[in-house]
Amino acid sequence: MQSHVALQSVGPVVDLLWGTVLPRVGTIAVTLALGVFLADLAVAFGIVEYIATLSKYLTEPANLPREVGTAILATTASPTAGYGMLAEFRESGVLDDRATLVAVTINTFFGFAQHIFTFYAPVLIPILGLRVGLLYVGARAAISLAITLVGILAGALLLSNRNVDRSRMPEVADPTEEHGTAREKLRDAAASTAEKLRDILPRLLVIYAIVAVLVAWREIPALVTLVAVLSESSAGGIVPSLSESVGTFTSAVGLPSAAVGVVAVYTIDTTNGSIVLAPFVENGTFTPRQAVATMLVGGIVSFAVSTFKRSIPFQYGIWGAEFGSKVIAVNTTLKIVFIALAVVLLLVP
Repeated sequence: MQSHVALQSVGPVVDLLWGTVLPRVGTIAVTLALGVFLADLAVAFGIVEYIATLSKYLTEPANLPREVGTAILATTASPTAGYGMLAEFRESGVLDDRATLVAVTINTFFGFAQHIFTFYAPVLIPILGLRVGLLYVGARAAISLAITLVGILAGALLLSNRNVDRSRMPEVADPTEEHGTAREKLRDAAASTAEKLRDILPRLLVIYAIVAVLVAWREIPALVTLVAVLSESSAGGIVPSLSESVGTFTSAVGLPSAAVGVVAVYTIDTTNGSIVLAPFVENGTFTPRQAVATMLVGGIVSFAVSTFKRSIPFQYGIWGAEFGSKVIAVNTTLKIVFIALAVVLLLVP
């Protein structure tokens, strides 16, 4: 009985993988390769840095030295370089702790801008599709810009000459100066593209295939029967209870029940979460606004993971434990507040 049902389920699964999954993954792979290559070129040739030319117009209203704008520019090209410059300004006495926190807050949008070229445009948008991808990137950009504006307002209201000592300004090298010939940059961009594709495509294929089968679950009766046979009568008690608990959570936030699984994956890995979400958008389980809200909720939940994996080692390495904890607290609080506000706005009927 079990082997007969298993054979019946193979045909629809093969049709699904061959007719839907492989063409979709192939299309994403081509778009991904082109997008990553162009993004790497944009970074290599300094196009990304033009976004940071606005920084000087932001530091002056915030009562910060114009040199802080150089650090913001550096953050657009390299977050480590930008934060390192701000740390040098603080250690030399140019900025006190309050002024440094304001500068770090203003830094938010320009740190995000780098990811548009290196991750969102070349990787995330091809996976999610143009509509959902642009809506998500736009939401994240608006959140980052709002935090930056809060930093400018805080500087205007809270900073004065007591917080800034321009006489102690050190000579800081600008790490954004271009190096290498055009041919070297093209070669490096190609190598970077190949590396990213090797990392992403296997996950994309495997996860997309699994999710496609799960999404088509009710469209493959033999596969459902197979699961019921293999699990005997136990599935009858487990599935309803799981559905009830999932339904309680999703009804509270106004999202489909599938959002819980997407959020769980997104919490661990952004790319994998996007891959899991994409088929649900295509089959109508999520509207574009619900899909973006789900990813933003995943972003809130993932702060717990990312804080320990990335923020604490990075910020403590730059600032030390005491001030690094303050930077993490300010960054995390502002992001959670504005992401939550964005989720509410997206889910308002």
